[in-house]
Amino acid sequence: MTTALPLRPAAGDDADDAAVARLGAEFPRYPAAVVSAVVASCRRDLDGSPPGAMPELVERLARQRLRTTG
Repeated sequence: MTTALPLRPAAGDDADDAAVARLGAEFPRYPAAVVSAVVASCRRDLDGSPPGAMPELVERLARQRLRTTG
């Protein structure tokens, strides 16, 4: 039996959760599921960036996408 591997490293989970919380407060018109999906999409798009810079890059890109979406 095989098990599914996580799509992203567990280390990103806390940073992503924090980004979702901050962005959710900044953009209350979007449901949490939408903000979470945007953050996950940004993480995938930035794959290959330096790991130490990833949390900030993900949040900045997600913020920009949420601003231009609405």
